[in-house]
Amino acid sequence: MNEPLVFLPGMMCDARLFWPHLLSLGTDRAVTFAPLSTASSIGAMASAVLDAAPRRFAPVGHGLGGMVAMEILSRAPERVTRVVLMGTTPQPETPPMAAEREPRIIAARTGRVSEAMQAEVPPGSLAPGPGRMKVQSLIAEMAEALGPEVFVAQTRALQRRPDQQKTLRTTKIPALVLCGEHDTLYPVKRHEFMAELIPVAKLRVIAGAGHLPTLEQPEATAEALAGWLAEPLPA
Repeated sequence: MNEPLVFLPGMMCDARLFWPHLLSLGTDRAVTFAPLSTASSIGAMASAVLDAAPRRFAPVGHGLGGMVAMEILSRAPERVTRVVLMGTTPQPETPPMAAEREPRIIAARTGRVSEAMQAEVPPGSLAPGPGRMKVQSLIAEMAEALGPEVFVAQTRALQRRPDQQKTLRTTKIPALVLCGEHDTLYPVKRHEFMAELIPVAKLRVIAGAGHLPTLEQPEATAEALAGWLAEPLPA
């Protein structure tokens, strides 16, 4: 039996971020979507996921979800079979970046969630081309559905996130590090660095995608996930 997958979304995203992959990968294994909308710290999010997750599972995390996956790996490594980290970073927030988030919080609190999300995931962080506008529209829809309180809570979680570089250096499980070639929020070089930290890691760069490869290039992303998950786990 293939190990269960638990999908962990990026900031202000719902299950639509992973919809094609929940369907395709769910044909031969249990798949679960874990919303990260009920806590305001990475630690609390990880605890909530662990409480609801199977005994052993593989986290698949994007952005904020990737940070939660690393926290799960830090807290309960015996429960993690392997991990997928995409569009994310193990490094803590810098003070300048934390300060840049404050105007977005104000915008969200004053009813401008879509505007705040456009600052969070600007158009330039997505791949150029005709599909960019459609992805931007879906980002705004997901953010509006979750609302300003979730935006503020998730922003605070990002600002206070822990440094997970030691967690990655010392992990013994295999990891897939995946990113879009046009991602400017967490560029390819940062993913290369992350893959180098992890003793057993594969790096996959998705052509024609930016920060949201699951939406921008869903078929290529699904192929990368399925191929890697089909590889046997180390003894």
